[in-house]
Amino acid sequence: MVQRISFITIGVKDFKAMSDFYKGKFGWIPFKEIGDIVFFKMNGFIFALYPADELAKDAQIENTGKGWKQMTLAINFNSTEEVDLEVNRLREAGVNVVKDPQSVFWGGYSSYIEDPENNLWEFAYNPFLEMDKNRNILAHQ
Repeated sequence: MVQRISFITIGVKDFKAMSDFYKGKFGWIPFKEIGDIVFFKMNGFIFALYPADELAKDAQIENTGKGWKQMTLAINFNSTEEVDLEVNRLREAGVNVVKDPQSVFWGGYSSYIEDPENNLWEFAYNPFLEMDKNRNILAHQ
């Protein structure tokens, strides 16, 4: 199988609140909105929000919606200062900062915030990771 991700879709309980969060707090601009689904073009894939009940129905599973999802999403930055600036901007905008920016055991620097439905986002600086001018990760063998 080809090693790639085309879409990341979050099933949401309150579509309007979640859509407003990503557009307002993160400042992301959708490239398409159709009814109760919104698509954000990212660097090589699509991030989408879709009602959780509809997503579960599409996957033919029961939507129990319990507990932590046991996954995080991450955005890497070019410096510790960039992490601090973005986390502080979001905190001032009323976003819940779960973990303040700090040095971490693996030699980097990170913070965690959560969206209105408790999806965790790590904002990190990884000194061992090389990124291009568009902040896409370069993977060297």
